[in-house]
Amino acid sequence: MAKSNILDMTEGNPTSLLLKFSIPMLIGNLFQQFYNMVDAMIVGNYVSANALGAVGATGSLNFLFFSLSFGLASGIGIMVSQYFGARDEQHVTKTIANSIYVLLSTAIIMSLIGALFARPILVGLNTPAVILEDAVLYMQVTCAGIVAISSYNGIAAILRALGDSKTPLLFLVVACFINIGLDLLFVITFQMGVFGVALATLIAQATAAIGCIIYAVRTVPYFRFSKDDLKPEWSIIVKCFRIGIPVALQSSLIAISCIFLQMIVNGFGEVVVAANTAVTRFEQLVQQPFASLGAALSTYTGQNMGAGNLKRVKKGLASGTLLCLIFSLLMLPIAYFGGNLIMRLFVQDAEVIAFGAKALKITSLFYFSLGMIYVIRSILNGAGDTTYAMINGMVEITGRVGFAIPLTTIPKIGVWGIWYTTAFTWFITAVVSIIRFAGGKWKTKRITS
Repeated sequence: MAKSNILDMTEGNPTSLLLKFSIPMLIGNLFQQFYNMVDAMIVGNYVSANALGAVGATGSLNFLFFSLSFGLASGIGIMVSQYFGARDEQHVTKTIANSIYVLLSTAIIMSLIGALFARPILVGLNTPAVILEDAVLYMQVTCAGIVAISSYNGIAAILRALGDSKTPLLFLVVACFINIGLDLLFVITFQMGVFGVALATLIAQATAAIGCIIYAVRTVPYFRFSKDDLKPEWSIIVKCFRIGIPVALQSSLIAISCIFLQMIVNGFGEVVVAANTAVTRFEQLVQQPFASLGAALSTYTGQNMGAGNLKRVKKGLASGTLLCLIFSLLMLPIAYFGGNLIMRLFVQDAEVIAFGAKALKITSLFYFSLGMIYVIRSILNGAGDTTYAMINGMVEITGRVGFAIPLTTIPKIGVWGIWYTTAFTWFITAVVSIIRFAGGKWKTKRITS
């Protein structure tokens, strides 16, 4: 086994371990968001602001269709991390082997649904007619890549569960450069518009998936299956779904809440749609350190739960909260005072820039709340308390639906209610997460015997 890439997180200083794990993953996530931003920059500057709006209008929908595969991959990673922490190598291998059936079957189904029903769904969401055709095309092409996304995320989740956050980074970085190069070629040289951006992303995702699979099979013995390992074991498959589906439902519910908010955004016209797209792309970048820290905490918690060491889990929470606070304080002035410069990276339209800059002033005040959602939710997931993930999704959908309509109808708030809704939803979800952890149910959710 590639021993240097496997990290046992049941021993050593929690803060050092979390940083060692999360920094490579952060680099990978930043690269991923960087090429998402490049997509937006190229579309906004070399196609049109309406094309940028078309790409943004599909963001929450694509997230919804990807969420089942993401959730199941996370559930599989939780199982692997706990079995690894318990030193149960047989169950590590069998879980990985059975994950193939779980991930591929769901990815194929979601890919077909997304591609076939893109148009009626977007029409039902009141997508502006001027961006509808591009939005449908973009969604159909990206949904065709769900199998590749599911394969990459499945392998990456397993490697991370084993403490290896570096290898997924390498393949992701390669995919980023491929994506950027193909963006420039397809959009600027071949004038393929939104279709070119989507096709570039699809090819890059497939490259990352194939590379991860080849690496895992060649270097990690857990991926070398015997015939017995490849026989479907329904107890493991059921457990994968039992643990993964609540995480998937959490993502789905969050996506649905974002889709609802997107409907509100669409009602304000293409300028607000474009501004919200740019703000969302920037805040996806802001969330990456939180997401990376969360992934580190999930693996850390899973391994220590498998080892039966609950005290180390609590130490991980203290370290994670400190790191979350530091980054939130760093990003606050950048987003609050630098909104105009940030927006100019995406569009040159003065009205869009003005909307986006003010929106960032609103949401940036709540970045610490956003970070704590990742910290606590990841610890609970790693402990096996994935039921909370579904509760988390329900809280977010309640917040976005509960705030959006009344806030946007108040004359003095109006369109700014879109971003107040996002900020207040982050705050409430963070509070509920803290209450769940303090309740202590996570202590009884250990998967391994």
